[in-house]
Amino acid sequence: MASGSLKYLTVRAFKDCGFSSHIGDYKVLINPDKFSQSFSIEYNKKQAQGEPNTSIKYAKSPPSTMTFQLVFDATGVVDPSRTDLPTEIKNFKKLVYDYNGDIHSPNYLKLTWGNALTFQCRLESLKLEYKLFAPNGNPLRAMADVSFVEYQSPKQIQNEAGKNSPDMTHLIQVVAGDTLPALCYTVYGDSKYYVQVARFNKLFNYRNLKPGSTLQFPPLT
Repeated sequence: MASGSLKYLTVRAFKDCGFSSHIGDYKVLINPDKFSQSFSIEYNKKQAQGEPNTSIKYAKSPPSTMTFQLVFDATGVVDPSRTDLPTEIKNFKKLVYDYNGDIHSPNYLKLTWGNALTFQCRLESLKLEYKLFAPNGNPLRAMADVSFVEYQSPKQIQNEAGKNSPDMTHLIQVVAGDTLPALCYTVYGDSKYYVQVARFNKLFNYRNLKPGSTLQFPPLT
């Protein structure tokens, strides 16, 4: 973090996907010492029977995930005003995990940490491990492994898709194992347009695409 006052990681909860209806915050007691953000790409690896190999084709880019570990501490050493561990965990779970009846799902979340981090997301997983106990058995400290999955609104996804818009014409070279419904799903996000594409390309037998041939996928009308 840059020099200046200490800033804490804060989880902000919203009950709408536009992140305008703010319903509460949770400020962590201790900042995580690290966080990890993971990205992945999925490919269609379907291989035609009898073929020695396959040419992988892009399928989709799943949303990124962010993981880190939080410390819930009720010993009074970190913050003398926050010494009730069950209440700390309850407040955290209420924002990130509990079912919100107004939206029929858990809340939408935004992670903020000074100027270093802003991440729109929803909780993917939460695992609690209790580490320290008072003589009477009451828990005093817990470690939480949390994972959040990135959330983008349909409008944000459409803006990022940009050049992949179905308003543009696409040229695709057929490889072994391709089917017209699957290619339509890749281009348009829906396989139902295969009849329209077959007609546009004057295909009389769309079930047997010829590897090496080129198909045009026109703008949707």
